[in-house]
Amino acid sequence: LQLVESGGGLVQPGGSLRLSCAASGSSLANYVIGWFRQAPGKEREGVLCINVRGGTVNYAESVKGRFTISRDNAENTVYLQMNNLKGEDTAVYYCAGGGSSCYAGFDYWGQGTQVTVSS
Repeated sequence: LQLVESGGGLVQPGGSLRLSCAASGSSLANYVIGWFRQAPGKEREGVLCINVRGGTVNYAESVKGRFTISRDNAENTVYLQMNNLKGEDTAVYYCAGGGSSCYAGFDYWGQGTQVTVSS
């Protein structure tokens, strides 16, 4: 499974972005997919996860009500919709694929996409 993130960029506070995680080499429908982020000088943290049945797990209280995760198995893509962005959302965002659950390890990682929230 190969994963490629896209959709990052520079956005003003309060703005929105939609990140995409496109899969190749295997059907994404068979994998749990998580979004993670790493800000400069900070450890990587989980954001949201979606399992093979479409159930979601929110890892980060700070994004609750602002970020949503969805999957389109026909497009072999998982999306992260980010609304009402704040400066503290600035980070490199990664998607990752696993085979068990949102609480297990992730074996496949994308290269990341930069999100910068600034006026």
